[in-house]
Amino acid sequence: MDLERKQLGLGRKPALIVVDMIKGFTDPACPLGCACPDVVAANARLLREFRRCGLPVYFTTVVYHHEDQARVFRGRIEALNVLTPDSQWVQVDDRLEVHAGDELIEKQWASAFHKTDLDERLRARGVDSLVVTGLTTSGCVRATAVDGLQYDYPVVVPREAVGDRNSDAHDANLFDLHAKYADVQSLEEVIASLPGNGA
Repeated sequence: MDLERKQLGLGRKPALIVVDMIKGFTDPACPLGCACPDVVAANARLLREFRRCGLPVYFTTVVYHHEDQARVFRGRIEALNVLTPDSQWVQVDDRLEVHAGDELIEKQWASAFHKTDLDERLRARGVDSLVVTGLTTSGCVRATAVDGLQYDYPVVVPREAVGDRNSDAHDANLFDLHAKYADVQSLEEVIASLPGNGA
């Protein structure tokens, strides 16, 4: 039986957190990657809408500068070791332009909040809610959305703007996120609810 929950939606100043839409995850030539053109396109549309509304945008990437960073995580998933500072795999996908004013968060673990200054950056800009997108639904997107809630931000996840290598894991994690941690909505619903779009 599902828990009763309220849909919180977005506040007056939401931020877009684009999680790990980097070449290492969007290019199947990388051992971590998969082809996800629809997810890329949905993120490109959201980026245009957030910028048009003058709202903050944050990208995340995963970079390992030395062997001591996230040893257990990398020991479990050895393909992560390709994510070095000099690698093309840590760069944001070229189909998603990074603009002046966008912020980039380097992380080593699943959540964009874990051992980063993301919360401080959000508070400094008066952000009151989050739209979390990117890759993968069952991994870094879920971890970031759950931590967003734990840092007291209402979180919205647009289902078309997240993806996973495993479609069953994608569906199961969207179900879990919506049950407890975030509002899972369609891309159109999220865009319509942005301040400046009549929300």
